[in-house]
Amino acid sequence: MKRFTLATAFSLLTLAATSAQALEYSQVQADKSAINFTYKQMGVAVDGKFKKFASVLSFDPAKPTAAKASFDVDLGSVDTGATEGDQEVAGKAWFNTKAFPSARFVSGTVKPLGGNKYEVAGQLSIKGKTQDVVVPATFTPNGNSGVFDGSFTIRRADFSIGEGSWAKFDIVANDVVIKFRITAASK
Repeated sequence: MKRFTLATAFSLLTLAATSAQALEYSQVQADKSAINFTYKQMGVAVDGKFKKFASVLSFDPAKPTAAKASFDVDLGSVDTGATEGDQEVAGKAWFNTKAFPSARFVSGTVKPLGGNKYEVAGQLSIKGKTQDVVVPATFTPNGNSGVFDGSFTIRRADFSIGEGSWAKFDIVANDVVIKFRITAASK
């Protein structure tokens, strides 16, 4: 008969904790995820969202610096809350979805900040223009799934969103806040 010692118990707990943290979250659950945006029009906050996106994700909380992510957002799936607004934003002056059907974010580096907080540096491409961005995010594990939450601000002028008479910021502000909640399951 083997003796169950405190050292054996500690070893088992350590192994269990290591196994629990070795989950790789890679299967994005689009039905439980969202990519939203907020901007100001004539000084009033206006919310919208994108209904369709595709993603590739690989995140292991035990090895966060090895994480990789890419998101392709279908710009034609924009939902401003009004059909007329959706058609306007998809048009040439704004997203020009005929020439540029998607926006793309590709991560470069992930920096752990402690307390399940991270900085994800990468490149965001919209309308053929690419900018470096740093995206603060939190990760909340929940069994075999986890939730990534975050937000960051872009300037629409950096991507030529709003051309011609819309290039000014007197009606529609330059800053657009992108908010996301991405739920992913582990393998």
